[in-house]
Amino acid sequence: MKYMKERKQLVDYGKKMLEESLTTGTGGNLSIFIREDQIMLITPSGIPYNETTPEDIVALDLNGNVVEGTRKPSSEYDMHRIFYQKTDTINAVVHTHSEFATVFACLQEDILPLHYIIGSVGKKIRCCKYETFGTYALAEEIYRTIGDDKGLLLGNHGTIAIGESLADAFSVAKDIEFIAKLYYRARAIGTPVLLSEEQIDEVVEKFGTYGQLRTHGQN
Repeated sequence: MKYMKERKQLVDYGKKMLEESLTTGTGGNLSIFIREDQIMLITPSGIPYNETTPEDIVALDLNGNVVEGTRKPSSEYDMHRIFYQKTDTINAVVHTHSEFATVFACLQEDILPLHYIIGSVGKKIRCCKYETFGTYALAEEIYRTIGDDKGLLLGNHGTIAIGESLADAFSVAKDIEFIAKLYYRARAIGTPVLLSEEQIDEVVEKFGTYGQLRTHGQN
């Protein structure tokens, strides 16, 4: 079986999604793009992350055809492959149902820049409008809305994070939930003091020039 290193990565990060409370049950999904072979590896549908093995990971081409694997791929594969089809640098996608971020997704409300760590995602964490899960319409809405950002809230659904590697995308997913939790709690007791446009521009620029992606709570 090919791509065993990447398959193991997906299994390990699926377990991390549970450990970091970024999802529950079988919610969410992860993928890696093998750019030189134009193959995407994605977690299977309906198998708990703690029970997923490297052999359960499904390999697809960019038309969505299974090229290796006996499992059914995640129903959300379109929201992954659209980034691999249309970008030159995105090689991993992480989709979560993290609790605090999903609260704001259900409000279809952007999360505003109350803390500098938001710069790892964008100038704010935007929310796209609702589209039915598992559809190409949802993938198109995500791609249209995300622009140059690294993550997004999905209306009435969850979150998506993208990166050059699975570690990068996972770090962005963690940052989205961290900022969402701060925003929720700050609003519960008062009105958050937001960073100015100049301040957030400086932060975003700093994140863009770091040699390694800096994220909250990462070693």
